[in-house]
Amino acid sequence: MKNLQRIQSYEHLKILSDSRRLTILRLLMSRQATLSQLGEILNEQPSQIRYHLKLLESAGLVELVDTHVVRGFVEKYYRATAHAFTFHELILPAGSDQETVVLVGSHDLALDMLANHLHQQKFGNLDILLLAVGSLEGLIALRQGIAQVASCHLLDAESGEYNLPYIRHLFPDRPVGLVTMAYRQQGLLVAPGNPLGIRSLEDLVRPEVTIINRNRGSGTRLWLDNQLAELGISPENVQGYGREVNTHTAVAEMISAGKADLGLGLQAAARGAGLDFIPLFQERFDLVAPQEQLGNHRLQPFFDYIQSRGFRNLLESLGGYDTLHTGDHLTA
Repeated sequence: MKNLQRIQSYEHLKILSDSRRLTILRLLMSRQATLSQLGEILNEQPSQIRYHLKLLESAGLVELVDTHVVRGFVEKYYRATAHAFTFHELILPAGSDQETVVLVGSHDLALDMLANHLHQQKFGNLDILLLAVGSLEGLIALRQGIAQVASCHLLDAESGEYNLPYIRHLFPDRPVGLVTMAYRQQGLLVAPGNPLGIRSLEDLVRPEVTIINRNRGSGTRLWLDNQLAELGISPENVQGYGREVNTHTAVAEMISAGKADLGLGLQAAARGAGLDFIPLFQERFDLVAPQEQLGNHRLQPFFDYIQSRGFRNLLESLGGYDTLHTGDHLTA
């Protein structure tokens, strides 16, 4: 399965979201070239090419490989690094029959399994690149054109609605659709047998209790921040609140290893790690895409599988997923 391990930095995706830098990288993957040569090919001023090259070089995607002195001027030759080829799915030349869905946003165990299933079945040469950066960053990536699909579960405290208020704010000028993947159960993950007798969020202020937290911008972290504010609990009074991980799986692993006493996460993550689970809330988890992507026939196998009985069975096998509304479509 191609997943976030194939992409070593979210910043790289941001850099490659600019079509000019993407074109420069494609050219330097085929052959080395100078700043002047790239400027001629792209019909750009050298100062602009230099700016893009410096960004690509700082990200480790291109490198200086040779210099020649021509009529008293130093010509620097650049080429793509070996590291750049880990992004080959994103920079395939036009006309390739490989279709890669870049899915950025909230981490989910079922999405991991969905990506693996589609990769194994090779539906329509479709592959999925997953990058868990949090719900809010996922929507921003979608807005910037870095991804085709975002995954999110952002609760708007004022309306009590999931995702739609954020999408309307970020996409006032574009039609965007949502496909509900499932309603997920979240709560506190604790060691087997719950040795500290954890019962609720109020237990987070106990001095002997240490939490492992989710990353800022994730839907889980935003929910927890809001709940603690309502309870009048300062994060400064919660041991370990500043320690962050990017996935529900990582939360479970930290607790299993004895490096934390509890964390907020999915019931499925607790079940997979053999941990106890204290349910707190159910949330709607959506996949978000511009309407043109929802209608893209090459991505149809991805959305079709979400509608299938097989995917519902997969969700139910993980635990903590309600599939009653799986596949429902919403419009922002």
